[in-house]
Amino acid sequence: MLVDTQGLILAVKVHAANLADRVGARVLLDGLKDRFPRLAHVFAGRGYTGSLLDWIRQHLGWTTEIVPKPHNDAQTNWTLVDGLPVQVSKPKRGFHVQRQRWKVEQTFGLLLRFRRLARDYEGLPRSSEAMIQMASIHRFLVRLTPFRSTRA
Repeated sequence: MLVDTQGLILAVKVHAANLADRVGARVLLDGLKDRFPRLAHVFAGRGYTGSLLDWIRQHLGWTTEIVPKPHNDAQTNWTLVDGLPVQVSKPKRGFHVQRQRWKVEQTFGLLLRFRRLARDYEGLPRSSEAMIQMASIHRFLVRLTPFRSTRA
């Protein structure tokens, strides 16, 4: 899935699960240069490195920035050992927001609110793509509509 900086879907491609993400990215991005002539920079996760970056630069002319892994800065706590203060470091645990990546994850999360997309009901990949596009259009139209009060 290719989303813009606001989390709106630009392009979607559903493929078999045995296709690697790097190969699926080429399938998705192939032919998008003409559809988005102003697009010049793409953010990607760490799984989209290697020859894919060269392919994007050569075939599409876009620069690609890999979103770095968040720093797992250790927390330091002071503890008494044999009556003397000792500094002990513990790695941070839990969820860490990654720059630019939350937009794609938010889009996936909002799409799963549609019952039809919560499970794999579709028999064909094109049907799944159509359902994702319909849900995306619905999200976009909801954003366009002004807030309406429920009171009469």
